[in-house]
Amino acid sequence: MSDLVLRFPRAAQSSRIRIAAGGLDRLGAFTRGVTGAGRVVVVSDVRVAALYAPRALASLRRAGIAAELVAVPRGERSKRVATLDRLWAAFAALGLGRRDAVIALGGGVVGDLAGFAAATWLRGVPWVGVPSTLLAQVDSSVGGKTGIDLGAGKNLAGAFHQPRGVLVDPRLLLTLEARELRSGLAEVIKMGMACDARLFAWAERHAGALSRGEPRALEHAVRTSIRVKAAVVRRDEREREGGVRTALNFGHTLGHAIERARGYRGLRHGEAVAIGMRAAAALSVRAAGLEPAARERLERLLDRVGLPRRMPPTPVAALLDAMRSDKKRAPSRDGAGRRGNARGRAQRGRNDTRDTRWVLTPRVGHASVPRSMSGRLVRAALLEAGARD
Repeated sequence: MSDLVLRFPRAAQSSRIRIAAGGLDRLGAFTRGVTGAGRVVVVSDVRVAALYAPRALASLRRAGIAAELVAVPRGERSKRVATLDRLWAAFAALGLGRRDAVIALGGGVVGDLAGFAAATWLRGVPWVGVPSTLLAQVDSSVGGKTGIDLGAGKNLAGAFHQPRGVLVDPRLLLTLEARELRSGLAEVIKMGMACDARLFAWAERHAGALSRGEPRALEHAVRTSIRVKAAVVRRDEREREGGVRTALNFGHTLGHAIERARGYRGLRHGEAVAIGMRAAAALSVRAAGLEPAARERLERLLDRVGLPRRMPPTPVAALLDAMRSDKKRAPSRDGAGRRGNARGRAQRGRNDTRDTRWVLTPRVGHASVPRSMSGRLVRAALLEAGARD
Protein backbone atom coordinates (compact mmCIF):
# COMPACT_ATOMS: atom_id res chain seq x y z
CA MET A 1 0.00 0.00 0.00
CA SER A 2 1.28 3.46 -0.81
CA ASP A 3 -0.02 6.98 -0.42
CA LEU A 4 0.43 9.81 -2.84
CA VAL A 5 0.26 13.21 -1.15
CA LEU A 6 -0.32 16.19 -3.37
CA ARG A 7 0.77 19.47 -1.83
CA PHE A 8 -0.45 22.69 -3.37
CA PRO A 9 0.98 26.05 -2.35
CA ARG A 10 -1.93 28.25 -1.43
CA ALA A 11 -2.69 30.91 -3.98
CA ALA A 12 -1.98 34.38 -2.73
CA GLN A 13 -5.18 36.13 -1.76
CA SER A 14 -5.50 39.88 -1.63
CA SER A 15 -8.46 42.19 -1.42
CA ARG A 16 -8.15 45.92 -2.00
CA ILE A 17 -10.55 48.02 0.07
CA ARG A 18 -11.02 51.59 -1.10
CA ILE A 19 -13.05 54.09 0.92
CA ALA A 20 -13.87 57.13 -1.20
CA ALA A 21 -16.74 59.59 -1.07
CA GLY A 22 -18.20 59.63 -4.57
CA GLY A 23 -16.30 56.46 -5.43
CA LEU A 24 -19.27 54.89 -7.22
CA ASP A 25 -18.61 57.16 -10.20
CA ARG A 26 -15.10 55.69 -10.42
CA LEU A 27 -16.20 52.06 -10.16
CA GLY A 28 -15.06 51.29 -13.70
CA ALA A 29 -11.44 52.27 -13.17
CA PHE A 30 -11.39 50.50 -9.81
CA THR A 31 -12.82 47.29 -11.27
CA ARG A 32 -10.41 47.37 -14.18
CA GLY A 33 -7.52 47.85 -11.77
CA VAL A 34 -8.35 45.01 -9.38
CA THR A 35 -9.72 42.41 -11.82
CA GLY A 36 -8.58 43.31 -15.33
CA ALA A 37 -12.00 42.18 -16.50
CA GLY A 38 -13.43 43.36 -19.79
CA ARG A 39 -16.93 42.16 -18.97
CA VAL A 40 -18.93 42.12 -15.73
CA VAL A 41 -22.36 41.24 -14.42
CA VAL A 42 -23.67 43.71 -11.83
CA VAL A 43 -25.94 42.01 -9.29
CA SER A 44 -28.15 44.32 -7.26
CA ASP A 45 -31.55 44.32 -5.56
CA VAL A 46 -34.41 46.14 -7.19
CA ARG A 47 -34.33 49.18 -4.89
CA VAL A 48 -30.56 49.73 -4.99
CA ALA A 49 -30.56 49.12 -8.73
CA ALA A 50 -33.12 51.91 -9.21
CA LEU A 51 -30.99 54.29 -7.14
CA TYR A 52 -27.46 53.49 -8.24
CA ALA A 53 -27.22 51.01 -11.14
CA PRO A 54 -27.29 53.67 -13.88
CA ARG A 55 -24.24 55.41 -12.37
CA ALA A 56 -22.44 52.12 -11.82
CA LEU A 57 -23.08 50.89 -15.34
CA ALA A 58 -22.06 54.24 -16.85
CA SER A 59 -18.77 54.23 -14.94
CA LEU A 60 -18.00 50.66 -15.98
CA ARG A 61 -18.73 51.37 -19.63
CA ARG A 62 -16.59 54.54 -19.57
CA ALA A 63 -13.73 52.29 -18.49
CA GLY A 64 -14.30 50.07 -21.51
CA ILE A 65 -15.98 47.27 -19.56
CA ALA A 66 -19.07 45.59 -21.00
CA ALA A 67 -21.59 45.53 -18.16
CA GLU A 68 -25.01 43.93 -17.68
CA LEU A 69 -27.37 44.27 -14.73
CA VAL A 70 -29.25 41.46 -12.97
CA ALA A 71 -31.67 42.67 -10.27
CA VAL A 72 -32.96 40.37 -7.52
CA PRO A 73 -35.75 40.92 -4.97
CA ARG A 74 -35.02 42.82 -1.77
CA GLY A 75 -34.54 41.16 1.57
CA GLU A 76 -33.14 38.06 3.22
CA ARG A 77 -35.68 35.81 1.56
CA SER A 78 -33.96 36.30 -1.80
CA LYS A 79 -30.80 34.71 -0.40
CA ARG A 80 -31.99 31.26 -1.45
CA VAL A 81 -31.13 28.47 -3.88
CA ALA A 82 -33.79 29.62 -6.35
CA THR A 83 -32.25 33.08 -6.66
CA LEU A 84 -28.77 31.60 -6.92
CA ASP A 85 -29.96 29.39 -9.75
CA ARG A 86 -31.37 32.46 -11.48
CA LEU A 87 -27.96 34.14 -11.28
CA TRP A 88 -26.22 31.08 -12.69
CA ALA A 89 -28.69 31.05 -15.57
CA ALA A 90 -27.98 34.73 -16.25
CA PHE A 91 -24.21 34.11 -16.16
CA ALA A 92 -24.63 31.28 -18.66
CA ALA A 93 -26.81 33.36 -20.98
CA LEU A 94 -24.25 36.16 -20.94
CA GLY A 95 -21.30 33.80 -21.42
CA LEU A 96 -19.54 34.94 -18.24
CA GLY A 97 -16.01 33.47 -18.27
CA ARG A 98 -13.14 33.17 -15.84
CA ARG A 99 -11.56 36.39 -17.06
CA ASP A 100 -14.80 38.25 -16.38
CA ALA A 101 -16.14 39.38 -13.01
CA VAL A 102 -19.22 39.79 -10.85
CA ILE A 103 -20.02 43.05 -9.05
CA ALA A 104 -22.23 43.00 -5.95
CA LEU A 105 -23.96 46.37 -5.67
CA GLY A 106 -26.12 46.43 -2.56
CA GLY A 107 -26.37 45.44 1.07
CA GLY A 108 -25.31 42.32 2.91
CA VAL A 109 -27.83 40.05 1.21
CA VAL A 110 -26.62 41.04 -2.25
CA GLY A 111 -22.99 40.68 -1.21
CA ASP A 112 -23.50 37.21 0.24
CA LEU A 113 -25.57 36.04 -2.72
CA ALA A 114 -23.51 37.53 -5.55
CA GLY A 115 -20.24 36.57 -3.85
CA PHE A 116 -21.40 32.96 -3.56
CA ALA A 117 -22.55 32.97 -7.16
CA ALA A 118 -19.06 34.17 -8.15
CA ALA A 119 -17.43 31.53 -5.93
CA THR A 120 -19.38 28.72 -7.55
CA TRP A 121 -19.56 29.85 -11.19
CA LEU A 122 -16.89 28.03 -13.21
CA ARG A 123 -15.37 27.05 -9.83
CA GLY A 124 -14.68 30.68 -9.03
CA VAL A 125 -14.57 33.98 -10.89
CA PRO A 126 -13.40 37.35 -9.54
CA TRP A 127 -15.87 39.63 -7.82
CA VAL A 128 -16.00 43.18 -6.50
CA GLY A 129 -18.17 44.41 -3.63
CA VAL A 130 -19.87 47.79 -3.65
CA PRO A 131 -21.72 47.83 -0.32
CA SER A 132 -24.63 50.27 -0.16
CA THR A 133 -25.74 49.89 3.48
CA LEU A 134 -23.96 50.74 6.70
CA LEU A 135 -24.15 47.12 7.84
CA ALA A 136 -22.50 45.91 4.64
CA GLN A 137 -19.88 48.65 4.61
CA VAL A 138 -18.69 48.02 8.17
CA ASP A 139 -19.01 44.26 8.29
CA SER A 140 -20.26 41.84 5.64
CA SER A 141 -18.32 43.26 2.68
CA VAL A 142 -14.97 42.60 4.39
CA GLY A 143 -13.57 39.12 4.88
CA GLY A 144 -14.77 37.00 1.97
CA LYS A 145 -17.71 35.20 3.59
CA THR A 146 -20.35 34.39 1.00
CA GLY A 147 -23.41 32.17 1.19
CA ILE A 148 -27.11 31.55 1.06
CA ASP A 149 -29.76 30.43 3.56
CA LEU A 150 -31.35 27.00 3.59
CA GLY A 151 -34.51 25.79 5.26
CA ALA A 152 -32.32 24.25 7.94
CA GLY A 153 -30.59 27.51 8.84
CA LYS A 154 -28.90 30.74 7.85
CA ASN A 155 -25.72 30.78 5.70
CA LEU A 156 -25.41 26.98 5.81
CA ALA A 157 -24.30 26.81 2.15
CA GLY A 158 -21.41 29.11 1.45
CA ALA A 159 -17.75 29.62 0.65
CA PHE A 160 -14.84 31.82 1.60
CA HIS A 161 -14.19 33.72 -1.61
CA GLN A 162 -12.30 36.96 -1.16
CA PRO A 163 -13.43 39.86 -3.35
CA ARG A 164 -10.66 41.28 -5.51
CA GLY A 165 -11.82 44.68 -4.36
CA VAL A 166 -14.34 46.44 -2.15
CA LEU A 167 -15.33 49.98 -3.09
CA VAL A 168 -16.90 51.75 -0.12
CA ASP A 169 -18.67 55.01 -0.95
CA PRO A 170 -19.99 56.62 2.26
CA ARG A 171 -22.26 58.88 0.21
CA LEU A 172 -24.43 55.86 -0.59
CA LEU A 173 -25.53 55.93 3.04
CA LEU A 174 -27.35 59.23 2.50
CA THR A 175 -30.32 57.40 0.98
CA LEU A 176 -30.65 54.82 3.76
CA GLU A 177 -33.94 54.54 5.59
CA ALA A 178 -33.62 55.37 9.29
CA ARG A 179 -34.35 51.81 10.33
CA GLU A 180 -31.69 50.45 7.98
CA LEU A 181 -29.20 52.93 9.42
CA ARG A 182 -29.96 51.76 12.97
CA SER A 183 -29.52 48.16 11.87
CA GLY A 184 -26.03 48.97 10.61
CA LEU A 185 -25.14 50.75 13.83
CA ALA A 186 -25.66 47.45 15.64
CA GLU A 187 -22.67 46.03 13.78
CA VAL A 188 -20.53 49.08 14.59
CA ILE A 189 -21.37 48.63 18.27
CA LYS A 190 -20.71 44.90 18.02
CA MET A 191 -17.30 45.56 16.50
CA GLY A 192 -16.43 47.76 19.45
CA MET A 193 -17.88 45.50 22.14
CA ALA A 194 -16.23 42.42 20.67
CA CYS A 195 -12.87 43.66 19.43
CA ASP A 196 -12.03 47.32 20.09
CA ALA A 197 -12.75 49.21 23.29
CA ARG A 198 -11.68 52.52 21.70
CA LEU A 199 -14.27 52.16 18.95
CA PHE A 200 -16.91 51.37 21.55
CA ALA A 201 -16.01 54.44 23.61
CA TRP A 202 -16.02 56.62 20.48
CA ALA A 203 -19.50 55.33 19.59
CA GLU A 204 -20.68 56.22 23.09
CA ARG A 205 -19.44 59.80 22.65
CA HIS A 206 -20.97 60.16 19.17
CA ALA A 207 -24.17 58.14 19.54
CA GLY A 208 -26.32 61.17 18.79
CA ALA A 209 -24.49 62.02 15.57
CA LEU A 210 -24.55 58.40 14.47
CA SER A 211 -28.26 57.97 15.09
CA ARG A 212 -28.94 61.21 13.16
CA GLY A 213 -26.90 59.88 10.24
CA GLU A 214 -24.39 62.74 10.24
CA PRO A 215 -22.00 62.05 7.34
CA ARG A 216 -18.73 62.76 9.16
CA ALA A 217 -19.64 60.48 12.05
CA LEU A 218 -20.77 57.70 9.72
CA GLU A 219 -17.62 57.91 7.61
CA HIS A 220 -15.46 57.67 10.74
CA ALA A 221 -17.48 54.67 11.94
CA VAL A 222 -17.05 52.98 8.56
CA ARG A 223 -13.30 53.59 8.35
CA THR A 224 -12.63 52.47 11.91
CA SER A 225 -14.87 49.40 11.76
CA ILE A 226 -13.28 48.25 8.51
CA ARG A 227 -9.81 48.66 10.02
CA VAL A 228 -10.82 46.63 13.09
CA LYS A 229 -12.41 43.85 11.07
CA ALA A 230 -9.55 43.71 8.56
CA ALA A 231 -7.07 43.21 11.40
CA VAL A 232 -9.11 40.27 12.68
CA VAL A 233 -9.61 38.69 9.25
CA ARG A 234 -5.89 38.87 8.46
CA ARG A 235 -5.23 36.67 11.51
CA ASP A 236 -8.04 34.20 10.86
CA GLU A 237 -9.30 34.30 7.28
CA ARG A 238 -11.44 31.16 7.44
CA GLU A 239 -12.83 31.43 10.96
CA ARG A 240 -11.14 28.29 12.24
CA GLU A 241 -12.60 26.69 15.33
CA GLY A 242 -11.29 28.62 18.31
CA GLY A 243 -9.85 31.33 16.05
CA VAL A 244 -9.99 35.06 16.73
CA ARG A 245 -12.56 35.68 14.00
CA THR A 246 -15.22 33.91 16.04
CA ALA A 247 -15.27 36.94 18.35
CA LEU A 248 -17.10 38.80 15.58
CA ASN A 249 -20.08 36.51 16.19
CA PHE A 250 -20.87 38.29 19.46
CA GLY A 251 -24.67 38.63 19.53
CA HIS A 252 -25.18 36.36 16.53
CA THR A 253 -26.02 33.13 18.34
CA LEU A 254 -29.40 34.50 19.35
CA GLY A 255 -29.59 37.01 16.49
CA HIS A 256 -29.51 34.31 13.81
CA ALA A 257 -31.89 32.13 15.83
CA ILE A 258 -34.44 34.93 16.04
CA GLU A 259 -34.23 35.52 12.29
CA ARG A 260 -34.73 31.86 11.45
CA ALA A 261 -37.44 31.22 14.05
CA ARG A 262 -39.42 34.17 12.70
CA GLY A 263 -38.97 33.25 9.05
CA TYR A 264 -36.70 36.26 8.36
CA ARG A 265 -39.66 38.58 8.81
CA GLY A 266 -40.30 41.49 11.10
CA LEU A 267 -36.77 42.27 12.31
CA ARG A 268 -33.75 43.51 10.40
CA HIS A 269 -30.49 41.66 10.86
CA GLY A 270 -28.95 44.38 13.01
CA GLU A 271 -32.06 44.55 15.19
CA ALA A 272 -31.87 40.79 15.85
CA VAL A 273 -28.14 41.09 16.58
CA ALA A 274 -28.80 43.94 19.02
CA ILE A 275 -31.18 41.71 20.98
CA GLY A 276 -28.59 38.96 20.76
CA MET A 277 -25.89 41.26 22.14
CA ARG A 278 -28.07 42.18 25.10
CA ALA A 279 -28.54 38.48 25.88
CA ALA A 280 -24.84 37.72 25.35
CA ALA A 281 -23.92 40.55 27.73
CA ALA A 282 -26.30 39.20 30.36
CA LEU A 283 -24.68 35.77 30.02
CA SER A 284 -21.23 37.37 30.09
CA VAL A 285 -22.00 38.89 33.49
CA ARG A 286 -23.16 35.52 34.82
CA ALA A 287 -20.53 33.29 33.23
CA ALA A 288 -17.54 35.29 31.92
CA GLY A 289 -16.86 37.91 34.57
CA LEU A 290 -18.15 40.95 32.68
CA GLU A 291 -18.75 43.80 35.09
CA PRO A 292 -22.43 44.76 35.39
CA ALA A 293 -21.41 48.35 34.65
CA ALA A 294 -20.01 47.26 31.27
CA ARG A 295 -23.26 45.53 30.45
CA GLU A 296 -25.11 48.73 31.32
CA ARG A 297 -22.85 50.69 28.96
CA LEU A 298 -23.84 48.37 26.13
CA GLU A 299 -27.53 48.57 27.03
CA ARG A 300 -27.44 52.39 27.13
CA LEU A 301 -25.62 52.67 23.81
CA LEU A 302 -28.05 50.35 22.05
CA ASP A 303 -30.93 52.33 23.55
CA ARG A 304 -29.45 55.65 22.43
CA VAL A 305 -29.29 54.60 18.79
CA GLY A 306 -32.83 53.23 18.90
CA LEU A 307 -32.21 49.47 18.73
CA PRO A 308 -34.77 47.10 20.27
CA ARG A 309 -34.55 45.64 23.75
CA ARG A 310 -36.73 42.57 23.26
CA MET A 311 -37.79 40.30 20.44
CA PRO A 312 -41.44 39.82 19.49
CA PRO A 313 -42.86 36.83 21.39
CA THR A 314 -41.04 33.79 20.01
CA PRO A 315 -41.16 30.23 21.41
CA VAL A 316 -38.08 29.18 23.35
CA ALA A 317 -38.18 25.77 21.65
CA ALA A 318 -38.05 27.35 18.19
CA LEU A 319 -35.05 29.47 19.19
CA LEU A 320 -33.21 26.46 20.61
CA ASP A 321 -33.90 24.44 17.47
CA ALA A 322 -32.51 27.28 15.37
CA MET A 323 -29.40 27.53 17.55
CA ARG A 324 -28.70 23.82 17.17
CA SER A 325 -28.76 24.06 13.38
CA ASP A 326 -26.70 27.24 13.19
CA LYS A 327 -23.36 26.80 11.43
CA LYS A 328 -21.60 28.42 14.42
CA ARG A 329 -22.80 25.82 16.92
CA ALA A 330 -20.24 23.95 18.97
CA PRO A 331 -19.94 20.18 18.73
CA SER A 332 -21.21 18.56 21.91
CA ARG A 333 -18.93 16.36 23.98
CA ASP A 334 -20.86 13.23 23.12
CA GLY A 335 -20.85 13.97 19.40
CA ALA A 336 -24.57 14.79 19.24
CA GLY A 337 -25.69 15.73 15.79
CA ARG A 338 -23.56 13.11 14.08
CA ARG A 339 -25.02 10.02 12.41
CA GLY A 340 -26.10 7.49 15.01
CA ASN A 341 -26.65 10.02 17.80
CA ALA A 342 -29.98 11.48 16.73
CA ARG A 343 -31.91 9.24 19.13
CA GLY A 344 -29.91 10.40 22.13
CA ARG A 345 -30.26 13.99 21.05
CA ALA A 346 -34.04 13.64 20.79
CA GLN A 347 -34.23 11.97 24.19
CA ARG A 348 -32.55 14.98 25.81
CA GLY A 349 -35.54 17.05 24.75
CA ARG A 350 -36.22 20.16 22.72
CA ASN A 351 -35.00 22.49 25.45
CA ASP A 352 -31.54 20.95 25.84
CA THR A 353 -28.82 23.52 25.06
CA ARG A 354 -25.60 21.52 25.06
CA ASP A 355 -25.36 21.96 21.29
CA THR A 356 -25.38 25.75 21.50
CA ARG A 357 -22.46 28.03 22.10
CA TRP A 358 -22.20 31.71 22.81
CA VAL A 359 -19.48 34.26 22.21
CA LEU A 360 -19.09 36.04 25.55
CA THR A 361 -16.80 38.79 26.72
CA PRO A 362 -15.08 39.40 30.07
CA ARG A 363 -14.67 43.10 29.26
CA VAL A 364 -15.43 45.61 26.53
CA GLY A 365 -13.38 44.92 23.41
CA HIS A 366 -12.31 41.40 24.34
CA ALA A 367 -14.90 38.86 23.20
CA SER A 368 -13.79 35.29 23.70
CA VAL A 369 -13.84 31.96 21.91
CA PRO A 370 -17.41 30.55 21.95
CA ARG A 371 -18.31 28.36 24.88
CA SER A 372 -21.19 26.02 25.65
CA MET A 373 -23.70 27.38 28.12
CA SER A 374 -25.93 25.63 30.63
CA GLY A 375 -29.59 25.24 29.81
CA ARG A 376 -30.68 27.13 32.91
CA LEU A 377 -28.69 30.24 32.06
CA VAL A 378 -29.65 30.21 28.38
CA ARG A 379 -33.35 29.78 29.15
CA ALA A 380 -33.24 32.72 31.57
CA ALA A 381 -31.50 34.90 28.96
CA LEU A 382 -34.04 33.98 26.27
CA LEU A 383 -37.01 34.74 28.49
CA GLU A 384 -35.45 38.06 29.52
CA ALA A 385 -35.03 38.87 25.83
CA GLY A 386 -38.74 38.37 25.17
CA ALA A 387 -39.02 34.69 24.27
CA ARG A 388 -41.97 32.70 25.60
CA ASP A 389 -42.36 29.11 26.76
